[in-house]
Amino acid sequence: MILYFSGTGNSAYAAEKIAKVTGDKIIDLFSRIRGHNYSEIKSGSPWVIVTPTYAWRIPRIVQEWLENSGLVGNKDIYFVMTCGGSIGNAGKYLKELCAAKKLNYLGCAAVLMPENYIAMFTTPAQKEALEIIRQADPVIDKIALEIKNGKAFSQPAVSFQDKRSSGIINTAFYPIFVHAKKFYATDACVSCGKCVNVCPLNNIRLKDGKPIWGKNCTHCMACISRCPTEAIEYGRHSKGLPRYVFPKSNPELK
Repeated sequence: MILYFSGTGNSAYAAEKIAKVTGDKIIDLFSRIRGHNYSEIKSGSPWVIVTPTYAWRIPRIVQEWLENSGLVGNKDIYFVMTCGGSIGNAGKYLKELCAAKKLNYLGCAAVLMPENYIAMFTTPAQKEALEIIRQADPVIDKIALEIKNGKAFSQPAVSFQDKRSSGIINTAFYPIFVHAKKFYATDACVSCGKCVNVCPLNNIRLKDGKPIWGKNCTHCMACISRCPTEAIEYGRHSKGLPRYVFPKSNPELK
């Protein structure tokens, strides 16, 4: 059973590619996370959790959902994390999560994908993004085959910086940086409400036709990246940067 969460499409793409190889059922966790749905899910095959990397660990909203949800049946579990750079020492915390849920942790694999964190980094133009995706394809295929064959992922050496990034930096990152205060809509907004619909935490509402952000934000970048008129900005940093959403319709990826 493949469970995935994806803000701008990278993890959705990886999950779908893995499912084609393994033949597993695939579930998008968006509605379950948004609706606080922790109802039991049963699988006869190993669990595969595909998720983006937020500050060198899985997103806290995914962590919380996993902690509270009943995953029954098969006890083996894999994690696949898409990232713009590194997953740090994420495996340490995933092992702890699996131990608490009495699941057999079979490792965490990283897949380098186009950067989408427009709040802090530079997002790629389409040509660069397509090249990164092309390079990621054989990595995802290899991961899928290992899952299909029931093989545990090999784990790379963890550096001091990896431990620091997933530890103290992750702990500080959320209260300092993960908030919605800098999001705003320009006059290009057409009041379509897409930002409201793509928010996994119900954190956005329309007031007088313009989006208003609440305090419950996870920085998935779905609202700013999926706005059809690019009307949403994040302070000054996002101005002039390309909005990245996985280019599913691009013929080069077919």
